[in-house]
Amino acid sequence: MDNEQILRQFEEIEEKVVRLIDVCKAHEATNSELRDKIRRLEEELQSKVEIETNYSQERDLIRSKIDSLLARLDDIA
Repeated sequence: MDNEQILRQFEEIEEKVVRLIDVCKAHEATNSELRDKIRRLEEELQSKVEIETNYSQERDLIRSKIDSLLARLDDIA
């Protein structure tokens, strides 16, 4: 092998390394976006869970009050 051929191979390797670095940076950006999306979705889910819990508690409270009123009506009758 002569020096020119070796230099060409090094240049090819350097170009491939640069492309790999670009691909890695693109994947890092995508991963960052996906992590942000996961975080937002988890926050939305937590909010919906809290809303559902509050709804269940309100429903149980209303049911309890209705049962209490019905029991009082039964006592009167």
